[in-house]
Amino acid sequence: MNRLGGAPSQIHRRTGTLDILLVPPLISLLSGVAILIWPRLLNYIVAFYLILFGALGLVGQLQLGV
Repeated sequence: MNRLGGAPSQIHRRTGTLDILLVPPLISLLSGVAILIWPRLLNYIVAFYLILFGALGLVGQLQLGV
């Protein structure tokens, strides 16, 4: 019990690790700023995205079919 008579409160400490839920928004934010600064970068980002997720989709389909 705490000094106010209620249940003990739990203290959550932040660790030095990066929360997995923060990664996609951070990537999006950094990519957006980079595209504003270097507009030609958009071509490379889109190409990388399409290649990466196309390859991951094929690997997933091939693993399910085997």
